[in-house]
Amino acid sequence: QVQLVESGGGLVQAGGPLRLSCAASGRTFSTYVMGWFRQVPGKEREFVAAITGRGTTSSYADSVKGRFTISRDNAKNTVYLQMNSLKPEDTAVYYCAASLLFAAKLHPSQVNAWGQGTQVTVSS
Repeated sequence: QVQLVESGGGLVQAGGPLRLSCAASGRTFSTYVMGWFRQVPGKEREFVAAITGRGTTSSYADSVKGRFTISRDNAKNTVYLQMNSLKPEDTAVYYCAASLLFAAKLHPSQVNAWGQGTQVTVSS
């Protein structure tokens, strides 16, 4: 089972950038689809982005398309989420996720492992 640790969250002004990182343990990192989800209190965890094992295909939620970019470095067992043009509505706890499935929009039930989450707060 892969273990995930996120970093890079924090407070940023609207319009600014932020990059999240997720370090994974284990030798099978490249076999996993990696993704990012986010959650605000009282709402369900929602899909943000996903990338296939070799990094050749990615998918995004409509709300972040064109502003966020997911990438991975399999040599470092790390996946990234570059977030640009941040908006207050992007404020949430962001979770790294590992899945054995790829879908245009991953569902939380398709995730095999979760990170602990990192808070992102965008001030207006």
